[in-house]
Amino acid sequence: MPAGAEMTLSMTPQVACRVGATLGEGPMWDAARGWLWFVDIKGHKLHRFDPSVGALETIDAPEEPGWVIPLADGALLVGAQSGVHRFEDNAFALLHAVEPDLPGNRLNDAAVHPDGSVWLGTMDNAEEAPSGGYYRLHAGACTALSPDPMVITNGPAFSPDGSTVYLVDTLERVILSAQIGADGHPGEARLFARLPEGMGYPDGPVVDSAGIVWVGLFGGWGVARFAPDGEFLGRVEFPVANVTKIAFGGADLTTVYATTARKGLSAAELAAQPHAGDLFTFTLAVPGLPPGYPTA
Repeated sequence: MPAGAEMTLSMTPQVACRVGATLGEGPMWDAARGWLWFVDIKGHKLHRFDPSVGALETIDAPEEPGWVIPLADGALLVGAQSGVHRFEDNAFALLHAVEPDLPGNRLNDAAVHPDGSVWLGTMDNAEEAPSGGYYRLHAGACTALSPDPMVITNGPAFSPDGSTVYLVDTLERVILSAQIGADGHPGEARLFARLPEGMGYPDGPVVDSAGIVWVGLFGGWGVARFAPDGEFLGRVEFPVANVTKIAFGGADLTTVYATTARKGLSAAELAAQPHAGDLFTFTLAVPGLPPGYPTA
C-alpha cells in the first residue's frame, strides 16, 4: 500500500447533517464566515450549513443550481441552467448566459483558480449528448476553453501552485490534466488517471495542500485519492453509493465535508442506504487548500 494510504483508508465518515438531497453537489467552504455551501441540483436548492451550531438553511432556486460560490462581499455566484447568476438580497440576477444555443445543457461544477478566475463546466442535462464544455470567467468575460466536448463534465480542480488543472470526463471514467499557460488557458489535455474497475463513475474533484487529487465516486461508495503523478492511492469508504464531491473546511482545513445523492437509487437501495443524500464529514492530518474568493 502506498505511503499515506493507511491514514485515509482508516477514515470513517459520519453524518454531519441530514439533508436527503436528490443530487447533493458542489460543497464549497466559506472561510470568512465558517459556513459550508452546497446545492441539491434536482431539488432546486442552495444549502448553507453552519457546523458551529449544526444548523442547515435552505434557499429555493428558480433553476437547477449546479454550484454555489461565496463572494467576499457576502453575495453568491450561482451556476444554474441558464448561466452564472449573482444571488443577493433574496434575488437571482443573471450575469453571464452560458451556451444559450444549447437549452438542454446546464452548468454542473466549478472552482476558483488562485488568480481569482472561476472555471466552470457544462453538461447535457439528459446525460446523452457530448455537448458539455469548460469555460473561464475572468475580468467580466466568459471564455470557452479547449478540451473536447463531453457528455458530463466535472471539476475543474487545480494543483496547489495553480499551474495544473484537472478535468473529469465522468462517463468515460477518466481524469484529465493540462498545464495552464501564461494566458490563463489550459494546454493540451492528457490522461491523468482512469478509474479502477468496479468503483463507479468519477464525480467532482478537489486537491489538497500536498497535491493529492480527491474524486467523488458516483456509484462507487466512496472518495478516491490519486497522487500528483496519477497513481491510485486508495479510497475513503462511505455507507452510501453516490458520493459526489468533497470540500476541505474548518479553521485549519482538515475537516472534510462530502455531498451525496439519492438519484438513481431504487426503493430497496434507498431503504438500505438511509443516509443517501445527506452531508458527511471526516477529518484528515493533511489540510486542504484555501478556497479563495473570485475576482471574476
